[in-house]
Amino acid sequence: MAAEEEGLTGRDEAGPAPEPGSEPAAHAANAANARPEPSPEPLHEHRSGPSSVPELLLGRPPMARPLPSFDHEAAPAEPGPLFVDWLATALHAGVLDPQAFTLSTVDADGMPDARVLVLRDVDATGTGWNFSAAADSPKGRQLAGHPAAALTVYWPQLGRQVRVRGTVERAADLVAAAEFATRSPAARVGALVGRQSEPLGSFDEYDEAVAVARRRLETHPDAVAPGHAVYTLWAHEVEFWQGDAQRRHIRLRYTRTGPVSSPDWSRTLLWP
Repeated sequence: MAAEEEGLTGRDEAGPAPEPGSEPAAHAANAANARPEPSPEPLHEHRSGPSSVPELLLGRPPMARPLPSFDHEAAPAEPGPLFVDWLATALHAGVLDPQAFTLSTVDADGMPDARVLVLRDVDATGTGWNFSAAADSPKGRQLAGHPAAALTVYWPQLGRQVRVRGTVERAADLVAAAEFATRSPAARVGALVGRQSEPLGSFDEYDEAVAVARRRLETHPDAVAPGHAVYTLWAHEVEFWQGDAQRRHIRLRYTRTGPVSSPDWSRTLLWP
């Protein structure tokens, strides 16, 4: 999810140049009359308010805002088109990072693991969610040992959640190379650095590795990070969840009734 952003600076409000010899006096006068600017309040401090976490959370009840409706009876027969429609709605509503999702896997000991990734594509017809990862990363190793996962998307402004469970398939290396070429230069550099989740001695060490990777990409624009992989989560079950301020949440679950290649689904309305 690497992104490059330009820094913003304030408008230049410099006045006329001072006359020679007047700078010290003007500076002294300004210093005497100016009020000291308040220092920004640290994010971890609060001026006043609840003294406990439960009190803090009770002051911000979830879903206490206007939310869209969801006509579950008019939902399509398959979940793929509905997800694409909800994703487009999130984009038009200005949801930040609507393509971000949580991928949950299990390790060799059966312990759950989760992290936020970026959705790369959706196969609406086959009902598959595409994402990329390093095959030698913890998630890549977990998927190799147990090729099944859960995917969760939450769009707060809309009070909408989508839950997906299914099997995971790794695409061919040619597909991964083509996907790698579509990524931003910063994302490609980060992937070329590699060593994801390994212990880091210092950021000087990391910055040096980034410089090496950047020079490599400049010299070889078609370079692909070793082990870069594209995966597809083929859904066996998909749940669409529309929140409601009165807790009358609407939950519609799709369950695949045949093999992954089958387009047949059943729909079930669930209790909130």
